[in-house]
Parts: sequence; C-alpha cells; structure tokens
Amino acid sequence: MAEVAGRLGVTTHSLYQWIKKYSVSAPERAAVQDQQSELRRLKAELKRVTEERDILTKAVAYFAKTSG
Repeated sequence: MAEVAGRLGVTTHSLYQWIKKYSVSAPERAAVQDQQSELRRLKAELKRVTEERDILTKAVAYFAKTSG
C-alpha cells in the first residue's frame, strides 16, 4: 500500500481514507447486482412483448385487408 501511495504522491493514510470512503460494501454490491439482473430480465420481457405486439399489429392489418 505504501508503494502505491508513494507512486500517487499521497500519504498511506489518505489512500486508506479514499478506499474507505469510495468502497462499496457487500450488501450494496449485492443490491446493485440484483438490480442489474432485474433490469436484464425486464429488457428481455420488453423485447418479447414488443415482438408480440408487432406480430399482432401485422395480423390485424392482414385480416382487415382480406376481409374488407
């Protein structure tokens, strides 16, 4: 740690304080991972529902054209 602090031109104490201040705790990391998983799931669901809507829109247009 002292070597890194020296290369950065800061004290070891400052480096430890930065690590403490900006580190993400395990529960916070888990929460972020859960949110990312949920976001991926929702994006996949949105894609599926959008495709279903597009198919139904085309079907409605086709049947309106053939029956009219």
